[in-house]
Amino acid sequence: MKCPNCQAPNPRKYGFKNRKQRYQCRECGRIFQSSYCEIGYSHDVKKICLRMYLNGMGFRAIERVTGIHHTTIINWVRKSGEDLSEDESANPKVAQLDELQTYVGRKQNKIWVWTAVNHYLPGILAVQIGDRSGQTFEKLWKRIKTWNSRKYLTDGYCVYANYIPPKKHQVLPKTQLTRVESENTRLRHYLARLKRQTLSYSKSTSMLRHSMRLLMHYLRFKQIPLPRINP
Repeated sequence: MKCPNCQAPNPRKYGFKNRKQRYQCRECGRIFQSSYCEIGYSHDVKKICLRMYLNGMGFRAIERVTGIHHTTIINWVRKSGEDLSEDESANPKVAQLDELQTYVGRKQNKIWVWTAVNHYLPGILAVQIGDRSGQTFEKLWKRIKTWNSRKYLTDGYCVYANYIPPKKHQVLPKTQLTRVESENTRLRHYLARLKRQTLSYSKSTSMLRHSMRLLMHYLRFKQIPLPRINP
């Protein structure tokens, strides 16, 4: 056995704690145990809470059902979302683009979620959160233009024409943008913070971003990602 601090061998025994043998390093004096039990909630509990969140329940609703404090669940969502990234390898032949309106903090503080999807396959491939200006869409466009799609289909909002080349830009009525419209509807269905006329709402843009990444992963792969999360 070696000291976890200085790697010195042959530590001396140093009594018991909670019926577990403790040791003390002869070199640096570090006191330690040969093994430690994981403290906190199990992965199964975390998965259940995250699954509830990604199926339309708010943080406080989950707290009322499970008894787990809502700030703990918030931390799980934030840390799970931080480790996820969007699918940079996507290469759809035809892409659909749209914007979804929500708000942060209060209804007067409007914010938009710009979404990009594959015209032929389900799942959101990229999002950009911000206002409804060209500066926000430009950030999304810099990423999705590398797809080199044959067509980018939009509803004709004026910002799109300022960035998408005319030969690749096709304007369609909302009734024909069924893929991206249905994906945006799913976002409102699965995230309480995006539902209309609800007590749940986003209090920060960063939490909205983490929630979006987590939901995108869940809807595409039907899996709950669990990084190394502190309790």
